[in-house]
Parts: sequence; structure tokens; C-alpha cells
Amino acid sequence: MTVDQRSATGQDSDVAAAEFAPVDFGRRQLRIETARIAGLIPLRAVVVCAALAVVIVGTGLASMTIGAYEVDFGAVLRAVVDPSSDPDIRQVVLEWRLPRVLFAVLCGAALALAGGIFQSLTRNPLGSPDIIGFGVGAQFGVTLTMVVLELNTYMFKAAGALIGGLFTALLVYVLASKNTLSSFRLIIVGIGVSAGLGSLTSWILISVSVEKAMMAATWGAGSLASLGFDQLIPAAIVFGIVTLLSLPLNRTLPVLEMGDDAATSLGISPGRTRLAAMVFGVALIALVTAAAGPISFIALAAPQISQRLTRSNTPMGTVPVMLTGAALVVVSDAVGQLVAVPVGVVTVSVGGIYLAWLLAAQYARRA
Repeated sequence: MTVDQRSATGQDSDVAAAEFAPVDFGRRQLRIETARIAGLIPLRAVVVCAALAVVIVGTGLASMTIGAYEVDFGAVLRAVVDPSSDPDIRQVVLEWRLPRVLFAVLCGAALALAGGIFQSLTRNPLGSPDIIGFGVGAQFGVTLTMVVLELNTYMFKAAGALIGGLFTALLVYVLASKNTLSSFRLIIVGIGVSAGLGSLTSWILISVSVEKAMMAATWGAGSLASLGFDQLIPAAIVFGIVTLLSLPLNRTLPVLEMGDDAATSLGISPGRTRLAAMVFGVALIALVTAAAGPISFIALAAPQISQRLTRSNTPMGTVPVMLTGAALVVVSDAVGQLVAVPVGVVTVSVGGIYLAWLLAAQYARRA
């Protein structure tokens, strides 16, 4: 009895609570275990991915109701799931508008994955291809291909974007490296190179005929209109190959974020990892730039939004990042159709506000 009374006092209760405090087992994980694959996936990431998939599908279906030929939401659904529905509506939905939605998904996923790669590589939320000039380099390569060489097919534009992006990456890397590669120096040098290439692009456009300049300017606004399955199929094949090849970066880049010494001690080559990350990141940017023109700020914003939604420690989470980018572009394209502007104009308008907020947050954190 005495023992029970002592244990009921506040002091003893605090001691007991401290001794038997609940153990923090970390984030809840979803276990996947099959004959060949086994692993743990954060439950929150699964929920976020499911919500983003719902946003992508819902917004994509809704955007297919927008256009000169009026189709309501029910008719769009019937055209997608019922082969015996109205053939005219099926032609409008499946042949004219569905490729645009699929392109929005592909472009958003590719840009977001490229942004995640570069932000993880530079360990800086400003280390995006939009900021460090790789996107402008790809745009410069396509402008040369279209306007100067007069090669306007998708494959030639893709080659021009890839060469321009890789050349820019090499130039930035050489100018920024001095014994070791600082992310701050990489960003500053990238901004300078981006400004120089932007000036060269403008000089080319004012030196050619009005027709060529108008064609390049229309492409440069970043639009998904007039894209069909002819461009979608090769772009999807290239995107699938690059994504599969870049999957090992999902494991090595977060380790590289801890520093070169830690990565080397864990059996990862920093130089080889950086080279692979830059090549795959530029290839993803070139893929989108060749098809739809520059769609800015998705690579900058999507990895950070995904990281906050999933509460991850790194911007390099392949599936959540790609779904976030796809959702941003699908929603932006739907808004662009409603206000009759290219998707690139919408992303620039929203992305500029996001960049201002990001710079203010970085400044406040350092103050």
C-alpha cells in the first residue's frame, strides 16, 4: 500500500514517464516484399503520390473539355473508356487533345526530375537548370538548328538542344571549377553564362527574316499546342530510357549530398556521379525544349514542393518529384488554355513569384 501511494506522487510519475517515454521509430513505412523485390517506402510519400495522380488525371480530363469544339466532362469520359461512343468526339478527345495532356505529363515529369538531379547535385534549391543556364543553352541550340540551319524536325531540334545544353554544362563546369566545385560559384557562373547565351539568341533572332524570327519566337514561348502522337512517341521513348538510366542517381546523389569524403568512404565515385548527373539532367531538359520550347521554373519549383509534401531530406525522390512536376504542368496548361496563352507564359508568371519568395527565404535564413 505504501509503495502504491509513493508511486502516485507527481515526482515519481515524471520519473516513470521519463523512463518509459514512447520510442520514436521514425516515419511510418510501407513494406513491399516479393520474390525479387523487397523494400520500405514512406507511407506519406505513397499518399502524396496518390493525391498527385488524382490531380493529374482529374485536371487532364477537365482540360480536354476546353477548346473550340465544345465537349462536356461526361462526353470526355465516355470517349476515353467506351470505344462505341460518338466517333467525332472520340477523334477530338483522343487524337487532338489527349496527346497534349500526355505531353504535359511527360514534360512536367522530365523537368522536375532534371531539377531534382541538379538541386541534389549542387545541394542548393537555386541549383536549377533554369538558373544555372542549361535550359538557355538548350534553347540556344534549338534556335541555331531551326533558324540558321533550317532543320525543323523533332529529332534535329532534340539534337540541337542536347548539344547546346551539354556545351553549356561543360562551359559552366570548367569556368566554375577551381580545385573543387562550389555550388555557389556554379550558380553564379551559370547565371552569367545564361545571360550571355540569351543575348546571343536575341542577336540571332533580330538578324534573320521576320518569318523565321516569328517561328522561333512562337516556339520560344513554350507551348504544347499542335503537338501530336508523332512527337509524343519518340519523346516518350527517350524519356523512358533516360529515366531508367538515371535511377541509380536516386541512391548515389543523396549520399553525395553528405560530402565527397563520406561518399567516397561508402564506395561512390563523386566525379563519376557528377558527370552522370549532368549528362542525364541536360538530356531531360533537351528532351522538353526540343518538343515544346522552354517551360521555365518547373525544374526549380517541383523538387522543393515535392520535398515539403513528402517531408523528405532530399529533393531527389524520383516518383514524387516527377508526379509533382507533371501536376504543375498539367494544371498550368489547363489555365493557359482558359486564358489563351502558352503554358510557358503561365509557368514564368507563377515561377517568378516563387523565385522571389525563395530568394527572400534564403536571405532571411542567412540573416
